[in-house]
Amino acid sequence: MTHETIAVSKFKATCLSMLRKVNQTRRSLLVTRNGEPIALISPPPRPEKPKSWLGSFSQTGEIIGDVISPAFCESDWEVLGK
Repeated sequence: MTHETIAVSKFKATCLSMLRKVNQTRRSLLVTRNGEPIALISPPPRPEKPKSWLGSFSQTGEIIGDVISPAFCESDWEVLGK
């Protein structure tokens, strides 16, 4: 993996923008002091996409009985009678 190198003094002055750049470009950043590496800043792993809740209950239900006919007889419905 390729990475950019930056002196610790410059990193200190531009820390937030450099961290943003690491996150956006997905490239590591090597921080040095007097030419010696002191830190390697790597981007975080990409978050896993959550599973969609749509269809999560498929194949879990069971139909018992008649789902087409009304639940009650029409004669039991008061609104239809009068």
